[in-house]
Amino acid sequence: MTQLEQLQAWIDGSDNIVFFGGAGVSTESGIPDFRSVDGLYHQQFAYPPEVMLSHSFYARHPEEFFDFYRKKLLVKGAEPNAAHRKLAELEEAGKLRAVITQNIDGLHQLAGSREVLELHGSTLRNHCDRCGRFYDTSAVAEAAGVPRCSCGGVIKPDVVLYEEALDSDVMLRAVDYIRKADLLIIGGTSLVVYPAAGLIDYYSGDKLVLINKGATAMDARADLTLSGPIGEILGQIKVG
Repeated sequence: MTQLEQLQAWIDGSDNIVFFGGAGVSTESGIPDFRSVDGLYHQQFAYPPEVMLSHSFYARHPEEFFDFYRKKLLVKGAEPNAAHRKLAELEEAGKLRAVITQNIDGLHQLAGSREVLELHGSTLRNHCDRCGRFYDTSAVAEAAGVPRCSCGGVIKPDVVLYEEALDSDVMLRAVDYIRKADLLIIGGTSLVVYPAAGLIDYYSGDKLVLINKGATAMDARADLTLSGPIGEILGQIKVG
């Protein structure tokens, strides 16, 4: 039995699948990741990306923060790929319970997934830091300099910056889903970003699947590993 056939057999026999994904899920939609050869960490900026995407940099250098944010984190025209679509199909079929994602692009929801836990927030949601008014992406994307609310407050993207804590409610829900899963599929992540990567520790089942282009630090713990673009791999799965 090939690795893909094993994955298909496990999916066929499960109605309690949880998917946990990272940046590699969206790269096939044209959204760059951070750590690959062509990622943000290998590009030259005035400051390292992790500095420019920190809360302290946002507070001290808002003009530079929003310039970087608009150029590098807001991607126009991105569409869901085969991975996003297959996960939505698995949920519709009653097999997938939840998608837990580190991505902030909203592509899972665009593909039709309903139970999506966004660990790092979303670029699609923005709120005034003074009055709390909601704004969509265009308010930030089309602003000149620092986007401002009509009340004068700064319109802050609902993304978790470095130095900020993850939403505790979202994390608790993610832990609960993973604890109860009989099949956990992790894809498109090198599993090096904590605390998100630590979620794997809450899975106690015997069907842990890792799908990634390269090796991860957790490969030895996996019951099944598949190497390659996640869209190409999940796109071959049959749901029926």
